[in-house]
Amino acid sequence: MIRLKNATQLDKIRQSCRLLSELFVEVAPRVAPGVSTLELDEAARGFILSHGAKPAFLGYEGYPASLCVSVNEEVIHGIPGKRRLVEGDIVSLDCGIDLEGHFSDAAITLPVGRVSEEASRLMRVTRECLERAVAAVRPGGRIHDIARAVYGHATANGYGVVRSYCGHGVGLAPHEDPQIPNYVSPGPNPRIVPGMVLAIEPMINLGTDAVRLLDDDWTVVTLDKKISAHYEHTVAVLEDRIEVLTSWKYPES
Repeated sequence: MIRLKNATQLDKIRQSCRLLSELFVEVAPRVAPGVSTLELDEAARGFILSHGAKPAFLGYEGYPASLCVSVNEEVIHGIPGKRRLVEGDIVSLDCGIDLEGHFSDAAITLPVGRVSEEASRLMRVTRECLERAVAAVRPGGRIHDIARAVYGHATANGYGVVRSYCGHGVGLAPHEDPQIPNYVSPGPNPRIVPGMVLAIEPMINLGTDAVRLLDDDWTVVTLDKKISAHYEHTVAVLEDRIEVLTSWKYPES
């Protein structure tokens, strides 16, 4: 069931998204050679708790951290640990905040120092996929409009589009209906209406779209071990416009 948000709920979700945007300002500059993925998680958790909120991911269906940190071929849900970033890596940071029962969700992929032109181009095109997806959201449209925008741009640039995982509704829980695939699936294609809050998140691979789950039951990696990029915004559908509720800065590439 799709849960439409009223004006009061939307205002609280905005506050959660604003706090998450501030978190990325705090945590993203820490991405550098030699930094451990656990240190990034600790920074995110400390920021959230210090602002009177809760990490939305910590404990969600058993996830053991506040931040998903996915490096190189890790597509999503990388568990922070002792691994230290090295020059040339790309790393995706995915986080959500629970602010008095109102949830935000966003992700960004960042370069670690200087990265290859191949990696830089993948990140740029994946950002463009997100931008095109957001531009496709309009009252009266369909969820498949979003999927078509992502898939068309990614495949035109020769990249694989992850099919096993997708975007989703958000706001009163970390994950809600509808599902928002990044390809035009045979599944449900609900109409987009005011009151929806959507987490739109292209996951684009340098090579094949095939992925697999590691033995930790969380980390998803590309089957061919080529790198993957992931960007996400929380977007509200209003009567007269679309409002992108989250923000983050990224290096130009």
